[in-house]
Amino acid sequence: MSLVELIAQADERGLAASGLACLDRCVPLLGGDDESLRPLWASLTDGAGAAEWGERLEQVRAKLDAAGDGDEAVSLARRMLQAAPAERSAAAVRVWADACSVASLQIHRLLDPSEDDASSVSVRREGRTEGMSPLVAAELRRQVVVLEVLAGHGQNGLRRALEVSTEGRRVLRAVVSRRSRHQG
Repeated sequence: MSLVELIAQADERGLAASGLACLDRCVPLLGGDDESLRPLWASLTDGAGAAEWGERLEQVRAKLDAAGDGDEAVSLARRMLQAAPAERSAAAVRVWADACSVASLQIHRLLDPSEDDASSVSVRREGRTEGMSPLVAAELRRQVVVLEVLAGHGQNGLRRALEVSTEGRRVLRAVVSRRSRHQG
C-alpha cells in the first residue's frame, strides 16, 4: 500500500502520530532535543484528552520557536510545527499529517547529497521508488512503518512509532551535523 493510501485510511490517532513522527524526525533542524516532543507523544495515549494536545502543542511551540532563521529545510520544519492543529480532530490532523509527510520527505531530499531522480516527493508517496536517494528512501520507509504499526496495533503501536522516529531523528541529526561541518 502506498503512503498516500495509508494516510487516507488512518484514524485520528494514527494521523496525529504520523504528523508528529515526521516533525519529531526533523526536530534537530529546530534546535530541539530527544525530549522536545515527548509531551505531544504522551497526549496520544488513551488517558489524555484532545484538549491536552492543544495545551502541550503551545508549550512545544514556545520552546522550539526560539530557533533562529535557517535555510529551506529549517523553514519547512518550522512550518510543520506551526501548522500543527490545536484541535486534534481527524479532519484537522489528516491535513497536517499529509503536509508533514510531504515536508519531511522534501527536507530529507534537500539534505541528501545523493540525487533523487523524481521530479517531486509526491511520486515517492504514491509508491514509485526507482532512483530514490538513500535518505529519502529511509524517510519514506519510516513513514510507512509508523502508519502500519498504528493501523495494526492502535495505541500499543505508539511505542514502536516513537522508536522509529527516534532512529530517524538520530540519522537526521548526524546529517545536519555533517553538513554544518562541511559548510563551516
